[in-house]
Amino acid sequence: MFEVTAEMIARGRGADPRTVAERRRVALHVREAREKLTSSGTGHRAFDLELLRIYAERRRGALPGLALLAVALAFVALHWTSQMAVLVWAGIVCAALLLVSRLAGSFLAQMDSATPPKRWARLFALGEVVLGSAYALIVLFSWIGEAPQETTFILMALLLVAAMNATVTATVPSAVYGGLVPMTLAILAVLHPAGLAGNDWLIAVLALGTLVYFVDLSRKLHASALQALTFEVEKDELIAELEQSKANSDLARRRAEESNLAKSRFLATMSHELRTPLNAILGFSEVMKSELFGRHAVPAYKDYAGDIHSSGEHLLMLINEILDLSRVEAGRYELREEAVDLAAILDECRHLMALRAKKKGIEIIEEPAGLLPRLWADGRALRQVGLNLLSNAIKFTPQGGQVRIRLGLDDIGRQYFAIVDTGAGIPENEIPLVMASFGRGTFAHKAAEEGTGLGLPIVKGLVELHGGTFALRSKVREGTEVTVTFPLERAMDVLPPLDLEVRDAA
Repeated sequence: MFEVTAEMIARGRGADPRTVAERRRVALHVREAREKLTSSGTGHRAFDLELLRIYAERRRGALPGLALLAVALAFVALHWTSQMAVLVWAGIVCAALLLVSRLAGSFLAQMDSATPPKRWARLFALGEVVLGSAYALIVLFSWIGEAPQETTFILMALLLVAAMNATVTATVPSAVYGGLVPMTLAILAVLHPAGLAGNDWLIAVLALGTLVYFVDLSRKLHASALQALTFEVEKDELIAELEQSKANSDLARRRAEESNLAKSRFLATMSHELRTPLNAILGFSEVMKSELFGRHAVPAYKDYAGDIHSSGEHLLMLINEILDLSRVEAGRYELREEAVDLAAILDECRHLMALRAKKKGIEIIEEPAGLLPRLWADGRALRQVGLNLLSNAIKFTPQGGQVRIRLGLDDIGRQYFAIVDTGAGIPENEIPLVMASFGRGTFAHKAAEEGTGLGLPIVKGLVELHGGTFALRSKVREGTEVTVTFPLERAMDVLPPLDLEVRDAA
């Protein structure tokens, strides 16, 4: 989970003030969403206000329907009840409806104020008690009229109104009970055992069971509303955190671009400011080592000059490898493609590395490959790949070992070459390490072999620029095999020949 604040961003170097303000807004959004999410619906002001808002909107929206229902009930009651009593009852119900609707409107207008949600819940419950009592006055019709169907009508009306009120007020449980209690008492008054005959008590049981069902239904509707609010808050939290993650990534991208620009400037400076004096050091140390202007008075100076020259060459190699790797990683290494003979390039690499192998008593074996098609590739890059791989193989192969150069076509006709040595090998868990920039394995450290750890990353980058694949397999105390495979479309002979007759006719 993200806990980055705007102040932390403001301390970041080069932070945009607009970005800081945006991130502060997002952080506030996340905090509010989390506060809502931790609420149970009864103990947190933000969540309780949302439930009260739903109640208020539903109550105001139900006003026309409930008023129309009251008019319809009054019209039916006129058939057996006093007109004055019906009009009084309908007026009381409409006044109660207006009261609770006005109370809901006041809450919606002031819901951003500091009024505690519990106070509004009590006011809404009181308003529902008034409205339920107004509906319950319909029992007076049974005392005024003489029609036998009055009991059924009053029972049906009270149950219908109870169902509608339980649905509308479900998000505020106290309001549900406040509205149902007066109507329950009215139903009990109508269904008093003294007024029932025969099996009419079953009607009382059914009516009371229906009221219990309405209470349970309101509880389920309340739970459903609470769950919907929870899902909405989770969605808001997710959106806020996505916005925060995007702000983080934008900031990281800008910093990465700045770092990349700084790296490019540094490499350009190093290329010019370091290589220029380094060439002078190499030239003068070569002159001193060769004693072109006379012998040194102290023989040790010649050895020192040789050490200076070899150290300068090592430093120059390091600078060149860093520059090559940076160009490859930045995608600025331009391939100078042409038709090249891979076998000839590898033979040239073998010839260049033969003296180093001979000093260590290592035999380089070049396995015959037969006639192979020419490759459309950068010969300079392939030469660097071959030299780096052969240099590594010779470096980590013990005296008297072998290095094999294998060249050929794989099962689907792709051209490949492999460098196989009989060296110490690389542990499987260290292969990702040696493939990383400046990574060196355990055996390299133990043998104190010179190197920068950039050879294999450069090779992999150059091979991938050609669309090829680089595979390294190694086993401890048995050796290492590195295979470079080129895509089929780089083989020149795979291309269809030109139709010379058609071209001449054109």
